[in-house]
Amino acid sequence: MNRPAHPNGLLDVNREEEMDFSAPGVHEKNKANLNKYKLTAYVYDILDFPWELQYRHWRPGLVGDIRGEVMEAGVGTGRNLRYYSDDVNLTALDFSPSMLRRAMTRARGARCRVRFLCEDACRMVSVPTGHYDWVVATFLCCVIPTELQHLVVAEVSRILKPGGRFRLVEMIHSKNSAIRARQNLFAPFVRKVYGAGFDRETLRHVEESGDLQVTATRFLKHDVYLLIEGIRK
Repeated sequence: MNRPAHPNGLLDVNREEEMDFSAPGVHEKNKANLNKYKLTAYVYDILDFPWELQYRHWRPGLVGDIRGEVMEAGVGTGRNLRYYSDDVNLTALDFSPSMLRRAMTRARGARCRVRFLCEDACRMVSVPTGHYDWVVATFLCCVIPTELQHLVVAEVSRILKPGGRFRLVEMIHSKNSAIRARQNLFAPFVRKVYGAGFDRETLRHVEESGDLQVTATRFLKHDVYLLIEGIRK
């Protein structure tokens, strides 16, 4: 039996409800990636395990200090959820129903209130303008096609309150020849399985946005894992 969801198609994971996973409005150029995740979702955490051994040490610091109304765009299987404080009302967005279902299972141990939304980060059609104190995205833009990067940045700007903050983590091409060689080796696998690339220019798109101001950047490891922080003007 279908039960009513929260406004805007949101689901409170702490209630026995179901939601519409139809992911309305997925951009045409993003549909190939959506199809990938119908299969990848089932083995995502297994495939990602070697990298997660590293990422899990970063996650508490990435989201643990955040408070208020928060959007995590591209929540995936919900690896960050356990690290949000109980002062967070979190909207967990992903365009893949299969990934969201795995995140929902993981969210039952979260301290924050979690609501789920199945939509494309390029077109957050159910999300009101100027609603969020924070937008968080870890490894979202590296799986967004290059030609759609500016749409994601525009949506981040739109949904943040004036003075709201954003925190993004992305993988980029290294300038170190040895690391770059390893990236080139893994690139076909990463592209095939995740739809991801190391060649995205997320920082440039953010810097060129008229409404977002970058306040800090730093690498979490080598010159590959880039943390971008900033504020909505």
